[in-house]
Amino acid sequence: MLKLEQSDYWQQLQDLAQIHRNTHLRDLFARDNQRFQKYSLGVQNILFDYSKNCITDEVLSALFGLAKDMDLTGAIERMYRGDKINTTENRAVLHTALRNRGNAPLLVDGINVMEQVNDELANMRQFVDKVRSGEWLGYSGKRITDVVNIGIGGSNLGPKMVTQALSAYADNKVRVHFISNVDGVEVAEVLRPLHPEQVLFVVASKTFTTSETMTNAQTARNWLMASAFDERAVKKHFVAVSTNTKAVSEFGIDTEHMFTMWDWVGGRYSIWSAIGLPIALYLGFDQFEELLTGAYDMDQHFRDQPMANNAPVILALIGIWNSLLHGAQSLVILPYDQPLESFTDYIQQADMESNGKHVDQTGNRVNYPTSPVVWGQLGIDGQHAFYQLLHQGNVIVPADFIGSVESSTPVRGHHENLMANFFAQTEALMNGISEDQVREQLQAQGLNQQEIEALLPHKVHEGNRPSNTLLLKRVDPRTLGALIALYEHKIFTQGVVWDICSFDQWGVELGKTLAKGILSEINGESTNAHDSSTNGLIDYFKSLRA
Repeated sequence: MLKLEQSDYWQQLQDLAQIHRNTHLRDLFARDNQRFQKYSLGVQNILFDYSKNCITDEVLSALFGLAKDMDLTGAIERMYRGDKINTTENRAVLHTALRNRGNAPLLVDGINVMEQVNDELANMRQFVDKVRSGEWLGYSGKRITDVVNIGIGGSNLGPKMVTQALSAYADNKVRVHFISNVDGVEVAEVLRPLHPEQVLFVVASKTFTTSETMTNAQTARNWLMASAFDERAVKKHFVAVSTNTKAVSEFGIDTEHMFTMWDWVGGRYSIWSAIGLPIALYLGFDQFEELLTGAYDMDQHFRDQPMANNAPVILALIGIWNSLLHGAQSLVILPYDQPLESFTDYIQQADMESNGKHVDQTGNRVNYPTSPVVWGQLGIDGQHAFYQLLHQGNVIVPADFIGSVESSTPVRGHHENLMANFFAQTEALMNGISEDQVREQLQAQGLNQQEIEALLPHKVHEGNRPSNTLLLKRVDPRTLGALIALYEHKIFTQGVVWDICSFDQWGVELGKTLAKGILSEINGESTNAHDSSTNGLIDYFKSLRA
């Protein structure tokens, strides 16, 4: 029997799901006018309202009991103290150490990793200050005006999302650009308007062998050489975030300008490390530290608060409950704040790469859904795209709505209009509109009985669609750091309850391994070593290329 199934609370939750199968949210609100006050909490300039989920005190009690049975409190402590909870790779998981603003010592294999973290932060600050002040010059003696980050996955999504979200806090001393796609279109479009003598490239690859990243880095190097005609220029225009000193040196980068990572930091949790260098270059190091501080504040909340007042824990457990009650297999994240345009993409990787697993910690296949399919986009655009399915589709899709009280770029009348839609959508998803209400509306419009009966079923909204609301005071560095950490800990909590390893990503590796062999076939002779479909596709591609 799976560990999760051994908990009496798991069976109790399944029974409660049957009991509440036909419970409607509007009835829960009608019975309790204190529901919002009971099922919302504030943490780090974020108001978290979870009242628009089909939960009761009994349901929450069972969820907290399940988390206790799965030893969530112990798992949290093991992560924070540096135990090797990434069991399949025998590694600690210490992204929290990267933003440990309290600087408490943390030993891994007898070494205080905080000394390494602090040294690297000091190196980053020194380098950032040189570039932003104009002390660091390109090969022709001109200052750096543009930073191009070359990375993929966590080495791209995080820095790209944060710099986009915090653009209102940039002082325009440098501009930032991102290249991740090995499709040559992206690298060509990013480089086309830039001046080689004023560009600094940050190549982010832990191994410095990632195929997509190194292909793009070599193209960028060639682009620089076409202007500089001097190999020594590479040292002035390239830095690396990597652990492979030999490969970095062979590329031509001065290893004094190589920023390190550690095996206890996974890519999707790495923006707090030197992977965040483009963030610091764009915003300044003080703002980068504010980002770290916001995450640290949430770390303290997650570690210290009891479950009933713990935002990441509640967010996680509600996700598990919605899976049980509604059979929900996806989660839509809907920011109503333009700066958070890429936030959903970032959380998509963090969640699905962490918890998209089919076996538990001991290798037994699980018989319950783990990570949801995470998707979404800016909510105001989504309203005119896929909200039809959210409101009237025959599947239930829980939603996280994220908005802010203050706009980062106030324009008279705009933010109020935006937030009116924000509040209206969560209410509409919850309440819907009944047959009687629709009939009354149509009668008021002067339609006859036949017309009313024809339209009636099309205009009814059943409602009872669950949602969480995360209302930020504003999108600033500290609040954004807290928001990201909130989701990180939510993902961790769900992994603990599901008893899966949230910190490996073996599913990413297979396709990458196969691609290396296929690339040699594309560039050479086909081997027909694959299935008939793959062989046929490769041959067709090569025949047209020829």
